[in-house]
Amino acid sequence: MLSRAYTTDTQSKSSDIAATILAAASPPQILAACDAVESFLHKHTADQTRWFFSITFPTLICKIFGFNESSGSSSAAVKSSSPSGWIDIAALANDSQLADRIFSLLSPTGVLLSSIAAADGLSLVKYVFPVERLPEWVRYMLQNERDSRVLSDLCPLFKNRLKEDSVKGSSFQVQLNVFEYYMFWFVYYPVCRGNSEGPQTVRVRRSKRFRLENWAYSIPGLSSTKRGLEQKNEGNLYMRLLYSYLRAYVPVGDVKSHQPYRSSLLHYSFAYDTPFVEKAEFLVNTLIHFWLVDNDFSPLPMNLCKSFGVSLPFRSLFGETPPTSGLGEVVNVFVKYLNLSSSAPSDGADQVDYTESPRWKVGGTFNATQSRNVVPVVDSGNSWNSWIQRPLYRFILRTFLYCPVESSIKNASQVFTLWVSYLEPWTICMEEFAELDANLAKCNKSTLKDVTPSTPHGYTSSWQAFVLANYLYYSSLVMHFIGFAHKFLHTEPEVIVKMVSKVITILTSSSELVNLIKNVDTVFHLKPTGSSKGVLNALHRYVPAIREQLQDWEDGLSETDADGSFLHENWNKDLRLFSDGEDGGQKLLQLFVLRAESELQSIGGENLSQNLQCLDRLKSELCQLFGGPILKPMNTTETLQCGHLRDEIFKPRSFANRAMVDIKYKGDWMKRPISDDEIGWLAKVLVKLSGWLNESLGLNPVESSQDSPSWSYLDLSTDARSEYGPMEMMKVVFCSFISWLLMLRGAGVTFMREHGVRVNLRVLASKKVVVALLIVAAFSLLRRTFLRVG
Repeated sequence: MLSRAYTTDTQSKSSDIAATILAAASPPQILAACDAVESFLHKHTADQTRWFFSITFPTLICKIFGFNESSGSSSAAVKSSSPSGWIDIAALANDSQLADRIFSLLSPTGVLLSSIAAADGLSLVKYVFPVERLPEWVRYMLQNERDSRVLSDLCPLFKNRLKEDSVKGSSFQVQLNVFEYYMFWFVYYPVCRGNSEGPQTVRVRRSKRFRLENWAYSIPGLSSTKRGLEQKNEGNLYMRLLYSYLRAYVPVGDVKSHQPYRSSLLHYSFAYDTPFVEKAEFLVNTLIHFWLVDNDFSPLPMNLCKSFGVSLPFRSLFGETPPTSGLGEVVNVFVKYLNLSSSAPSDGADQVDYTESPRWKVGGTFNATQSRNVVPVVDSGNSWNSWIQRPLYRFILRTFLYCPVESSIKNASQVFTLWVSYLEPWTICMEEFAELDANLAKCNKSTLKDVTPSTPHGYTSSWQAFVLANYLYYSSLVMHFIGFAHKFLHTEPEVIVKMVSKVITILTSSSELVNLIKNVDTVFHLKPTGSSKGVLNALHRYVPAIREQLQDWEDGLSETDADGSFLHENWNKDLRLFSDGEDGGQKLLQLFVLRAESELQSIGGENLSQNLQCLDRLKSELCQLFGGPILKPMNTTETLQCGHLRDEIFKPRSFANRAMVDIKYKGDWMKRPISDDEIGWLAKVLVKLSGWLNESLGLNPVESSQDSPSWSYLDLSTDARSEYGPMEMMKVVFCSFISWLLMLRGAGVTFMREHGVRVNLRVLASKKVVVALLIVAAFSLLRRTFLRVG
């Protein structure tokens, strides 16, 4: 038992170190604070560090990530006007010595993480993580007592970590040990930056003309220009820490995988080290829910919610909100690392069977109905890939669908890089992480070959299971990206053409891959028959899983009525990449090529010939994808029809489950995206109301202007008897007045038809108009009040 004097001494030392940490704002002060922390932990055993983790550690977290303390507690991270976080200071100063020192302090092999593990072994300290910093969907579930009680079963991340608040009674709070508490804050750091809550935030800058010049610097293969040193070093320390934690705590496959921080684990299966597997699952789940899910209005699989009888009405809360900005790069490192576990097996016997329903292929995360308490074994068969399939798909798709117009799209460019990297897992190898791992960079090539099995850098038949399990990435997501490309083609046609070419190049990189994608699309739209080819018949067993994935992964996603969307309301019920219909991939890509050629020629410039050559390469790749030329010689009439077709495809969609094909508005006022000067929800309501009025009044059909108006008239009685009395006279006057109103309405409608005028109530959604109406209403209310008082 520790003496009272010794306990008091450790408490005072912990308070002194906390004060030193809190005052550290310059590189020398930060170095001194790191030395003080390590010196204290070296001199004290695990059972003597209770005061350190109670007093010093929360302050250390605040200073590392730049969260300001509120009332002496680290539970609240508030906005900071200056970069006070150590990670941000090291990045801004471009100080490699300071960055290495902070990395050494926070390294998995450092004394701090070792002391954390020892403290958790003794259960010295428990922390309460602030609810307002949790993923948005979790935050809303904790507001309801019933949802809070089922949250542990729905999401294993909170299993045994949700406790009733002893003070508030019915409310729940998230209680974590030291390691879990640190990891929650570590993962929350880029989310805080993206939400503009912390220092060095990723801000969205709006401009009159939105440009894509920076895309070329963040998309592999689109630019030969190297990024500057500042861009290269930005976030490097955080990336190194992220990669080191993944390497230390998350196995990526079999026992042959290189684990420099857990070398003893190479001699036995992970199945016998349950705490290590649980820590790996905890870290992966934390990254998934804080980064990929977060504000998704459909955070969990549909079947899982149905099995628990839970309805998540987040669609009305989150709406069409894109994922948090600035996460593309960190998610790319995370996903690339997990996909190392998707290494192609040496023989077909080890391949994973993906014919089961996708709800059973989600590791331990969502398999609630079969076994809620069984800890899955991390094996070599795409183990982690099944955990990230759904949240990553929705993360990418929501970015493409809801990328705000006239804003910085750095986030979208990072997500595009993430997607194209995910499409080629066979190119991922340990060498890609050499920049983030100093130990790996020092390894010579012979050692690296011994550590990491040689991976083919091209598609082979051994990757068929991966493609089938992630088929929507290669088909449906391509269709959504084509819509994204059409939407922003006019802004920067050179870069958009290169992006589309990059995607098509990946799909056509191997004849086997093209044939597989085509064959699956064929069997998806055909019923199985005995006369079908053997290859197609074998693929029929994958169709139910793909169809269920399509419904689940795109649950609730829809494009707005005013964003120029081209897909019908049942767009998430079918695969359209190889369809020859108007909204099929072939026609949309043909239209894209025509528009791109027109845009490139209109901008001209010195690079015109180079841009046209790139477009020619895209045409040849499309010919390879669709098995023939997609463009035919077109005469003038066909060109006009194509232009008309384009207008029809990109018309906004109506409320009645059909395209408003005949609604035309001068200046496309009703089709333009929501601007900053409008109230978004009110604009959408008024657009729909205007469409309904135009349809009711017959203002939409083009041919309606040629029709003679149907005048309303009063059918007088042919009875010969006379009408006398005031009541009869009032009836005659009233009917005449109604007839005059109907005649005036008919004349007005005819005038509007002849001059192409449509009902447009959207102007009422302007913030200026709404404010003016509120001021008038308030003035009128106050005037009546004073008159009554007077």
